[in-house]
Amino acid sequence: MQPSTEDTAKAMQQAEPVTTQAQQRDQQRAEAQHPDASRVPMTMIQALRSAMDVMMARDDNVIVYGQDVGYFGGVFRVTEGLQAKYGKTRCFDAPISEGGIVGTAIGMAAYGLKPVVEIQFADYFYPATDQIVSEAARMRHRSNGDFTAPMTIRMPCGGGIYGGQTHSQSPEAFFTHVCGLRTVMPSNPYDAKGLLIASIECEDPVIFLEPKRLYNGPFDGHHDRPVVPWSKHALGMVPEGYFRVPLDSAVVFRPGKEVTVLTYGTMVWVAECAAREAGVDAEVIDLRSIWPLDLETIVNSVKKTGRCVVVHEATRTSGFGAELAALVQEHCFWHLEAPIERVTGWDTPYPHAQEWDYFPGPARVGAALKRAVGKEA
Repeated sequence: MQPSTEDTAKAMQQAEPVTTQAQQRDQQRAEAQHPDASRVPMTMIQALRSAMDVMMARDDNVIVYGQDVGYFGGVFRVTEGLQAKYGKTRCFDAPISEGGIVGTAIGMAAYGLKPVVEIQFADYFYPATDQIVSEAARMRHRSNGDFTAPMTIRMPCGGGIYGGQTHSQSPEAFFTHVCGLRTVMPSNPYDAKGLLIASIECEDPVIFLEPKRLYNGPFDGHHDRPVVPWSKHALGMVPEGYFRVPLDSAVVFRPGKEVTVLTYGTMVWVAECAAREAGVDAEVIDLRSIWPLDLETIVNSVKKTGRCVVVHEATRTSGFGAELAALVQEHCFWHLEAPIERVTGWDTPYPHAQEWDYFPGPARVGAALKRAVGKEA
């Protein structure tokens, strides 16, 4: 059954976010750097493409390649038009060999180029594991700083598109365990562009995870509601030119006093929706940079609220939420008024038919928030 006009309007109103103070500071920083930069509505796809376009225009050493990213423009069309604009030597297709894609990028980076490579889905990174772990991550350390690996590895990740177990994984915890890598995951077009520019300029390898469920609009976990486009949101208004979002800074996405929610990517929107629907005054922290971590923002929030709920889409056991819970316990133990809660995917491969049973939706997150603040047994 098609949603009514009233349902569509209600969903759009519910999904409308508030631009937070931290995000306003980022926007002000961009305005200070480029006061004449105009802002236009962008999807996350367009924002990512704009970031690569800006950097390719600024720096001839920036090159883009991967499976189908050249002529075809990528399976999600993120790189569409870049080959036509910059030529086949700066944006080109690669064979179906993730190890080869990453391995050549390491060599290029060591010789001064700044490759931006795409792994078509994060689920496919495993053949490149040795190159990422043994070579890229250790380049600076094993050479005593003589060589670095300024490369960015883009990976669409996460579920919500009925991709099943081989097109829906969220492997962020793996990368955070590898010393020498930076791992980021944006939740909106503004951050996506600023973080990708900062990643390309970084002298260390960056794993850039893109929640594909957010490519065309925010997603609050209600799959039965119509998609609200980014053009309806403040965070969909993105500067056309150059600006950066720091790689090690979290933001207070939603201010609150009762409980802190630590999350990133798609789950930022799910957590915000869950807090609203559960009637809990939750402070939602969007990590943005999963590693290195903005511990100061986390600690300040938990000390204020005295409670913490960690939310991520990946499986529970050994997920990054366990690291977050441990850090909160270490730094905020005497401020905690309740046990730390975790809301995650289940310890199973991502199911196709039961996608929404696996996905940590607003009902599960809301129940955890209520438990944390003592509103529900």
